[in-house]
Amino acid sequence: MCGIVGYIGSDQAAPILLQGLEKLEYRGYDSAGVAVFSEDGLKVVKAKGRLRVLNDLIDGGKTLPGTLGIGHTRWATHGAPSDVNSHPQTSEGGRFAVVHNGIIENYLYLKNHLIRRGVQFVSETDTEVVAQMLEYYDHGDILETISKVISKVEGSYALGIICADYPDRIFAARKDSPLIIGVGQGESFIASDIPAILSKTRDIYRLKDGEIAILQREQIEFFNVDCEPVEKETEHIEWDIEAAEKGGFEHFMMKEICEQPKAVRDTITPRIRNGRVVLDDITLTPEQLRRFTKICIVACGTAYHVGVVAKYAFEELLRIPVEVDVASEFRYRTPIIGENTLMIIISQSGETADTLAALREAKRAGCRVLSIVNVVGSTIANESDDVLYTWAGPEISVASTKAYSTQLAVIYLLALYIGEQLGCFSAEQIDTYIAELERIPDQIETMLAHKEDIQFFASKYFNAGDMYFIGRNVDYAASLEASLKLKEISYIHSEAYAAGELKHGPISLIEDGTLVIALATDSRLFDKMMSNIKEVKARGAAVLGLATEDKTEIESQTDMVFYIPKTSTFMLPSLSVIPMQLFAYYVASMKGCDIDKPRNLAKSVTVE
Repeated sequence: MCGIVGYIGSDQAAPILLQGLEKLEYRGYDSAGVAVFSEDGLKVVKAKGRLRVLNDLIDGGKTLPGTLGIGHTRWATHGAPSDVNSHPQTSEGGRFAVVHNGIIENYLYLKNHLIRRGVQFVSETDTEVVAQMLEYYDHGDILETISKVISKVEGSYALGIICADYPDRIFAARKDSPLIIGVGQGESFIASDIPAILSKTRDIYRLKDGEIAILQREQIEFFNVDCEPVEKETEHIEWDIEAAEKGGFEHFMMKEICEQPKAVRDTITPRIRNGRVVLDDITLTPEQLRRFTKICIVACGTAYHVGVVAKYAFEELLRIPVEVDVASEFRYRTPIIGENTLMIIISQSGETADTLAALREAKRAGCRVLSIVNVVGSTIANESDDVLYTWAGPEISVASTKAYSTQLAVIYLLALYIGEQLGCFSAEQIDTYIAELERIPDQIETMLAHKEDIQFFASKYFNAGDMYFIGRNVDYAASLEASLKLKEISYIHSEAYAAGELKHGPISLIEDGTLVIALATDSRLFDKMMSNIKEVKARGAAVLGLATEDKTEIESQTDMVFYIPKTSTFMLPSLSVIPMQLFAYYVASMKGCDIDKPRNLAKSVTVE
C-alpha cells in the first residue's frame, strides 16, 4: 500500500528518496513527501498528487540539500488526501518526523490523551499521533522513547523516524507491516519493499515484529522492544535489477503477462523430480494428512479466485470437503475450524491484513496453516506452519497476473502431492497429471504468440459500458478473475456469473450489443454452455467464446472464438486466464487508462 524509503550516507538524500519512491509507485498512493536534514535543520516538503508534483516542488531534490532523510508515498486511510495529511508527519516542536505504513487502531484514544495535556494536532492522520508521542515521552534516551511509544500503540506499523537531536541516525520499527534495512558502502537504507533500494544495494536485513533498528552510515544496530540487542543476518537479493523495470514493454502489466511462462516454469520445475512432486518445505506426514476432515482456503481478491479453482481441484482429486472464504468475511462468520482443519492461506505479498488476521484466528483455533506466498520472509510466511513460495519474482503492476498463474501452479503441485501421499491416484494417473503440468508453461507461451487476435477483438468492444463473463465449474472460477482484471484496469462495469444462473436473474441485463464472454473449456459441460450462449445470443448479445481446440462447433454461436490447448479439467484456468488478461489489458490500453496504477487501488492491502 503506502511506500517508505530512508537514506543516510555521503550522497544527497533527496534525489535518492525520490528514486526509491518512484520504484514504489506500483503500491498505490495519493500523496508524497520527504524530510531531510540540512544545514538549517530538519526540512519537510510534501504534496498531494503524483510523485512528479513533489519532484517539481524540490527540483528533483536539488533545493533540499542534506545526506539523511526519509520519504513516503501515502494511500489515504485516516484523513482525506491533502498536503497536510501527507507524510512525513512532524511533532509539535518540530523535533521528530515520522513516515508510517499501517493503521494505529487506538490512535483516537492516544490523540485525546495528548490533547488533554496541551498537545496541538494539525492533521487528521493516525501517524501524527506517533510523532507527537515521541516528542511528548522523550527524556533523552531515544531508544527507550521509541520502545515506550510502540508499546502503547495498537495496530500495524512500519515506522521510519528521524529526530533533530540525532542528525546522523535514522530509526525504524515494525509490527505487521513490512520494512527492510539495506546495507551499502558507507550508507544505509530503509524501505517498505526491495525495488526501492535494489539499484543501491542487494544486501538487506528483514526487520521482524517488535524490532527497532538504528541506522548510521557505517553501522546498523537492532534491538527488541525491551531495548536488548538483537543479532541479525543479512540476506543477499538475487533479483536482476531489470526484473523491477519494464524491459522494453509499455507497461509492467504486459511485461508480467509475458513473464508467466518463465514464472510458472520456475515454480514447477524444481518441485518435480523423477516424475514425482517433491515439496521439501512441507513437513506434513501422510498420517497428519489423513486426520484432516476438511480444507479451508482463505484469501483476498485475485488470490481468492485461485482458492475457488483450488476448491474444484481438491474436491475432485482428493475427495476432501473444501471451504473458500474471502478473508474479511472469514473473520466474522465464526467458522467451524480446529485441529482437523488444514488452513491454506494465499497472498502474493504475504502481508495482506485481512488474510493475516484470518491466519492468526486459525492458529488460535488449532488449525494447521500452510501458506502460499511470493515474498520470502513475509509476515504470513513467518507465521505459517508450512510455506510454499511461488517464485514469481517481483510483480509491479497493481493488477496481478503472474501471481495468479504461479499460485495456481502451486495449488496443482499441492493437490498432486497430497493425492499421492493419500493414495488417491494410480501410477498412470500421476504420470499423466505431471506431464500435463509440465506442459503448461509451453502452452502459455504458444497462446501469447497469438495475442494480436485478442487485441483485434478488444478494438471492437473497448467502448462497451457493461460486460458479462459466464462459465461453469472451473470456467466459472476463471470468469471471476477475468471480470476482476477487466474492471480493475479499464473501469468498465463487468460481472461474472455461473452460466446456470442466467435464468435466475442476470439474463435480464442482456440487450442488443451487450458483450458476453463465454468460457466453455470444460468438455463435460460444453453442451450446456452452448445452450447458455444461445440464450444470450437470442437476446442480442455479442459473444466472445473461449474453448479447447477440439470444440470448433462453438464458432456457429459466437462472434469470435479464442482456442486454448486441451489439458486436465482442473488445470484449464491456467490457460483460459491468459486471453482474459490480454483482453483486459488491450481494452484498458485503448481507453487510455493508467494500466499499472489504476485509480483507488493498491498492490498490497496492508490495512483492513
